[in-house]
Amino acid sequence: MSNSNFAFSKENYIWLCVGIVLLVVGYVLMSGGGSDNPNEFHADQIFSARRITLAPITVLVGYGTILYAILKKP
Repeated sequence: MSNSNFAFSKENYIWLCVGIVLLVVGYVLMSGGGSDNPNEFHADQIFSARRITLAPITVLVGYGTILYAILKKP
């Protein structure tokens, strides 16, 4: 089977999967921090470095990886 029949090569699909995994990890890192009681506010959980720094950077790297996977020539 020739490689010219496919839009992407195997390497492109691997990069695409890596990007999707990074997106999922980033959004999971962003989740949580809520309280069961609406009268309680836990600023240390909501504004933790994981949620406001690490998670958005992970999501941006994931989107960048997906963009690279799409634009890379097979």
